[in-house]
Amino acid sequence: MRTPGRWRHRGDHYQWLTSFLAARELQTLTCRVVAWSILALGAIAVPATISTPRHSVAYGPLAVTVVILSIGAMAAIWLRAEWPTWRQSVFCVTLGTLLIAAGCLMLPNPVLALVGSTAFVVTTAYTVFFHSRRLLLIIWTLQAATLATLAWRLFVEDPVMAVSSVALVMTINVSVASACELALKIAGSEMNTGGIEPLTGLLNRQTFYDQVATLIGSRSRRDDRYFVLIVANLDSFSLLTAMSGKAGGNRARVAIGQRLRETVRGDAVIGHLGDCEYLVADVFTHADPTPLADRILSTIKSAPFQLTASLGVVSTPLQPLARHTSHDVLDELVTIATNAMYEARKAGGNQSCLLESPKLATVRDEPDEDHRDIGRSA
Repeated sequence: MRTPGRWRHRGDHYQWLTSFLAARELQTLTCRVVAWSILALGAIAVPATISTPRHSVAYGPLAVTVVILSIGAMAAIWLRAEWPTWRQSVFCVTLGTLLIAAGCLMLPNPVLALVGSTAFVVTTAYTVFFHSRRLLLIIWTLQAATLATLAWRLFVEDPVMAVSSVALVMTINVSVASACELALKIAGSEMNTGGIEPLTGLLNRQTFYDQVATLIGSRSRRDDRYFVLIVANLDSFSLLTAMSGKAGGNRARVAIGQRLRETVRGDAVIGHLGDCEYLVADVFTHADPTPLADRILSTIKSAPFQLTASLGVVSTPLQPLARHTSHDVLDELVTIATNAMYEARKAGGNQSCLLESPKLATVRDEPDEDHRDIGRSA
């Protein structure tokens, strides 16, 4: 199976990898690893800079202060509750490369400086994983300029050692970059064949149906009495893509998917269909999922794309569905919720249309007497 272009580094990976990590609940761990790496490199670099004789450093105290503040700023970006933006990510990897370069150039011992330049492998690996080959070329250019300067210093004393040291650092960088790219392609193949929509990292229709069937079948608790399905369609999405292009539309889809993950409960199932349609399924103890629908409307509206959404919401007793978890039942529920979504859109958008306990042709059980079809907008 052919691997999609973004996994071959034709573009920036940040949005895709953000979704990949979020889909596996790995964003928090990734933030901690990146922050730990920044602090660890800083813990090595700062003492080395302080121990450098002052006469070899033009601005000793100032340099140390700048390094400490820069390390603190980068670590703070990755220790926040929010996932860093693309710009913040590029800022961190570029600044990190410059700090490593400056630290190596300030060391008076050229051999020790070349050993320290192996830290470039960290920014190389990060760039390969999260960004594009274009940014990697910039990072490697900064690294090459640093290595050339260090090699020239050592070349005067020991030409063989200079060439060997630079060759070693370059070999490590290229090897790590190749390994990271291979891992990225493997991850891309997993997403392409694992039922996950590549751009947003959310479930595709088939996998969404499978996981919803599992969700329904596994709910044996008596307090989980209602199944809720929400179809959310972004209003004026075509206008957004017309104004900001396909790239702007993709950024919006990824951001909305991320916000939905943060809004719903951990057990909820989230899918993405087409360009701007999302599916959310969950189980409730009560028949009215209006609070969840309101939270979804609010989180979409608060996203930095000036978008709203029309929601079709279906709430139905869980017990009959537990005996009919076929895809036909889910198809019918999705169709009902989609029709309700269109009603919300006709009413002006940025609202939800709720159907409680609709009659399902695919479920033979008669509905309870106290459940009637109710359609209302919120």
